[in-house]
Amino acid sequence: MAKKQEVKKIVLAYSGGLDTSIILKWLKNEYGADIVAFSADLGQGDELDPVREKALKTGASTVYIDDLKEEFVRDFVYPMFRANAIYEGHYLLGTSIARPLIAKRQMEIAKLEGCDSVSHGATGKGNDQVRFELAYYHFDPSITVIAPWREWKLNSRKALIAYAKKNDIPIPITKKRPWSSDRNLLHISFEGGILEDTWAEAPEEMYVLTCKPEKAPNKAQYLEIEFEQGNAVVVDGVRMTPAQLLAHLNTIGGLHGVGRVDLLENRSVGMKSRGVYETPGGTILREAHSAVEQITMDREVMRIRDSLIPEYARLVYAGYWFSPEREMLQTLIDESQKTVNGVARVKLYKGHCRTVGRKSETNSLFNLDFATFEKDKVFNQADAEGFIKINSLRLRIRSLMQGKK
Repeated sequence: MAKKQEVKKIVLAYSGGLDTSIILKWLKNEYGADIVAFSADLGQGDELDPVREKALKTGASTVYIDDLKEEFVRDFVYPMFRANAIYEGHYLLGTSIARPLIAKRQMEIAKLEGCDSVSHGATGKGNDQVRFELAYYHFDPSITVIAPWREWKLNSRKALIAYAKKNDIPIPITKKRPWSSDRNLLHISFEGGILEDTWAEAPEEMYVLTCKPEKAPNKAQYLEIEFEQGNAVVVDGVRMTPAQLLAHLNTIGGLHGVGRVDLLENRSVGMKSRGVYETPGGTILREAHSAVEQITMDREVMRIRDSLIPEYARLVYAGYWFSPEREMLQTLIDESQKTVNGVARVKLYKGHCRTVGRKSETNSLFNLDFATFEKDKVFNQADAEGFIKINSLRLRIRSLMQGKK
């Protein structure tokens, strides 16, 4: 816990929601410090419209609202998608990958404003406290971190609401929407409230980015997505910036109900927690990227890279974006992506996204002369006998030795 007399100026990662609004007022009341509120625009849409006015009314002396959408997709989402990262087989890490960038910019603002402390709204049970603070210490090992959820006695939603009412802070959560959410260009996540019943289906009115798959168009839509060195750059012939491209795929994927995930995941601190996610554009991107890799990536390179996906995803999930091990893996992964140049054709229909075609004019490893099931002049099928006998040698020896026993 920080010594209050040593804290003079704090930059707070501020969303404008109930928790960070209360935190802003609490920091002001408890520490008597100057508060700088910082909101990162990562694609939340109109959620940020009231943030500046609300932060100033709640006690902030300065407010930063920075548009980081292009940096987010270019420098964080795309490197992660070059790795085909996915956590526990389902989660495309939309919240996890946003935290390092928010923390990076927060630390830059702390330096600009001469702040001695930083603060966030993550709980003591959650993953975000780890993600934020590992990044903070990467940029400044001596920074003072204030985590109100680990200090205050407001240990329930009821206590928070009472504190908000006492301090004239508007309460955005109602009984009609009893869950919390976090949104950026890659996804929107939901947790808490009704979702804490692991048997209950998430209510349809909860979803924001995707339509109900059963009500999606009855006609499939095809997309052609071009990749250069593992990064998506063109959709249906139109070149776009990373943020523009992901936003475009979100719109189309959402129309077809693509990208819904309901997951009971393992948090970094040890407990299981249910998260419901909408990742329409990211789901399309991962499918298309894998398709181009199929035609351009060497088999053994792919095998090694694929073996690293769980570890890479774990590092992102656990907050180790700025770690040397993640950077080492990224170097290897980016080397594997130099030949991932080509086009994937995907089909969207009723919540599904699947590859129906892939091609590469420059890096295709598919050779019809060898792969054909028709008559060919380049492959001697009799050679397969020796290949099989050599590869079966250890199995035959094992069987012979077991027979002797």
